[in-house]
Amino acid sequence: MDYVDRLENVTVLGAGGKMGSGILLLTAMEMANLSLMPENKHRKFVLNAIDVSDSALLSLMDFLQAQVVKAAEKKTVQLRQMYKDRKDLIENGDIIKQYVFDVIKLVRCSTRLEQSYDSSLIFEAILENPDLKVKILSQIKEKSSKTPWFFTNTSSIPIHELDENVKLDGRIVGFHFYNPPAVQKLVELISGSNTQEDLVQFALQYAKNLRKIIVHSNDVAGFIGNGHFMRDGLYGISEVERLSEQVGFAEAVYMINKVSQDYLIRPMGIFQLIDYVGIDVCQFIMSVMNSRLQSENIHSPLLDKLNEKDVKGGQFGDGSQKDGILKYEKGKPVGVYSVDKGEYIPISEFQEKCDAKLGALPKAALPWKAVIGNPDKKTILENHFAELNEMDNLGAKLAVEYGKRSKEIALKLVADKVARTEEDVNTVLLTGFYHAYGPINEYFI
Repeated sequence: MDYVDRLENVTVLGAGGKMGSGILLLTAMEMANLSLMPENKHRKFVLNAIDVSDSALLSLMDFLQAQVVKAAEKKTVQLRQMYKDRKDLIENGDIIKQYVFDVIKLVRCSTRLEQSYDSSLIFEAILENPDLKVKILSQIKEKSSKTPWFFTNTSSIPIHELDENVKLDGRIVGFHFYNPPAVQKLVELISGSNTQEDLVQFALQYAKNLRKIIVHSNDVAGFIGNGHFMRDGLYGISEVERLSEQVGFAEAVYMINKVSQDYLIRPMGIFQLIDYVGIDVCQFIMSVMNSRLQSENIHSPLLDKLNEKDVKGGQFGDGSQKDGILKYEKGKPVGVYSVDKGEYIPISEFQEKCDAKLGALPKAALPWKAVIGNPDKKTILENHFAELNEMDNLGAKLAVEYGKRSKEIALKLVADKVARTEEDVNTVLLTGFYHAYGPINEYFI
């Protein structure tokens, strides 16, 4: 099968979820683009959107419609070329409407797994649960009329395990989109020890057509992204545990969150990031890593307690943030959850005291938004961290130690051969996590 053959009949599992819907959107547009080429007019392209939830599939179609319109509006010149033989399409609005129709008509929604049995390519974006993934992929493998390739969006489960347990003979690759897939440029590509080379080459071509940045990760639980994030988060939690003996738990969470965001110039603090991903998701990823990496303890009793209290974070259907470790109003943290009290403590009650205890930011400090796209970013960062390293207040000291630990984690990913190069680790944090600088840098020695 060539590239187009493989994309004639495709299935996305978990299509109603936040990751699956983005994967479906990108794949639907790639398939529509192929279908509009003159040499492919005879082909019948089908994209199966499978999810356990009917309501999620209904919402999916609304999402797909809106997103394809936005995408089409940005590429009217390209669309005019694609529809150059359609004399009836004159106005941009008519061309956009036709393209939306051509994308949507490919999609077949279903709650039945049987819909996938004729697909040559399966995207798997279901729950991050190895047993569930093996069960679903095994059923497709046994019942399929084809010999499909499988792309799994797992962010932590080793690919060789899925390959061996489903007995796929190398017909599976890790293709970890970052959230949201339609916006994020990064994809971690993970080959198992037995992954077929033709499949890898197809994955690279697909990523190129989607204009994604590929970083190769070796097949170690957690890969590069979560390999760094989970350990970075555990360090933040350990700092809270240490600092809370002096200032109290809620105050310590606020202070470490502020240090990891404002002092280290990150898009959000470490506890906001844990909430964004989901406390339950982070806990599960840690359990996957912890059971496979015997040399270290990748586990947080704090996350266990929060999950027991049903404090899980994550996002609502509209993308707004659910309450987690932090309570949010209009997307901003306004409270910290007290496990002991079972309630949120307003940040306003202790913010002034904590800010005074942390001390001033460097005079050169700018917020992340003012730095990330600044043409003078390199100079801004150099000045910021040069001053930070010389400062003697608590906030600066915590930030420097945090930066050093982040760098240690990144370097160990290279030493342990999870990442191929230091540049790959930096690319993942810069692109996938929107950091202003890579963790392997000259700012922390």
